[in-house]
Amino acid sequence: MKKHLLIPTLALSGLALTIVAPPVDAQPRVVEETIEEEMGSEYQSLRLVRVVEGLEQPWAVAFLPGDRMLVSERPGRLQLIESGTVTEVSGLPGDLHARSQGGMLDVVPHPDHEANGWIYMTYSKGTEEATVPALSRARLDGSRLVDVEELFESNEYTSPGRHYGSRILFRPDGTLLMTIGDRGAEPERAQDPADHSGSVVRLNDDGSVPRDNPFVGSDGHAPEVYSYGHRNIQGIVQHPQTGEVWATAHGPRGSDELQLIERGENYGWPDASLGRDYRTQEPWSERRRYEPDFRAPVFEFLPTLAPSGLAVVEGGGFAEQWQGNLLAGGLRAQRILRLVVENQEVVHAEELLLHRIGRIRDVRQGPDGHIYVLTGESDGGLYRMEAVD
Repeated sequence: MKKHLLIPTLALSGLALTIVAPPVDAQPRVVEETIEEEMGSEYQSLRLVRVVEGLEQPWAVAFLPGDRMLVSERPGRLQLIESGTVTEVSGLPGDLHARSQGGMLDVVPHPDHEANGWIYMTYSKGTEEATVPALSRARLDGSRLVDVEELFESNEYTSPGRHYGSRILFRPDGTLLMTIGDRGAEPERAQDPADHSGSVVRLNDDGSVPRDNPFVGSDGHAPEVYSYGHRNIQGIVQHPQTGEVWATAHGPRGSDELQLIERGENYGWPDASLGRDYRTQEPWSERRRYEPDFRAPVFEFLPTLAPSGLAVVEGGGFAEQWQGNLLAGGLRAQRILRLVVENQEVVHAEELLLHRIGRIRDVRQGPDGHIYVLTGESDGGLYRMEAVD
């Protein structure tokens, strides 16, 4: 059953911050600047460091061996951060098309990257008339992508600009999940299991379809589809202790959701929703209950979060009370929510970074245990949250 908590929009303890943004036309550069030496939160003091400034609409951060990082920029760039410098990576797919919410999106190294060198990326491809979300992989040779190979594209081209989803999650079984938004214009497509739009697809790492996908061999179903009835998932993570796959999805006004993703399930969009129409403020759907036909959200974010980026705290010197918690980024809300989940129910939530650094686009825990945060702004940055004893 869906649960919700009302989250107050008040800053937590700690000094108010004034963040001086770099000029819009600034080039990305490493700054390693401490913004707050000790920032208060429940159970854990935090240090906030700005790592890189001058990024344009950064979308995802990925960690490579040797303390290297990749940051995607939605307008169509990939930046390599290495040895205190930022270098633009060349060789991106030539059919990448950036417009509005589309462009260069997620970037994730293969779990066995040190052996095979593969880097996976999602992006919107196409023309001014029509685009689709696509998945490719490549290897990094210096600051150039080589061996670029497209693995998958969504099966219905749509007018460009909205609801691409496009987060990647590798799973321990060697498969990956890719989220695909409903593409905005025709949300009812999310209820068509033959259409990739509004779904989570599951692929082998070479782009082929796993034989045990839930709809393989079913008439009227795309074999790649793992779950459907989603609006626009932009955060997904597998919990290291429970194995549960959690996702954060944009809803219409007032119904952003935390979802527990399970094979073959229909999550209801747009036939069932607790949200309201942006223009009229009328209930989006007359159907306000999900059961028994649809899988209900576990949690409804109130007030709105506009979720993007999702991580699980594991180690990193963080307090015992934080271990296993979800960290959900928010764009419009300009905050991270620390969510305590017990028995698949959110029992507590805490605001972090409320209005301190801007719109939160991505949240990931790095191999060093620190929490890395990207702000999705035209003058965005990469930040690091460190546990303070």
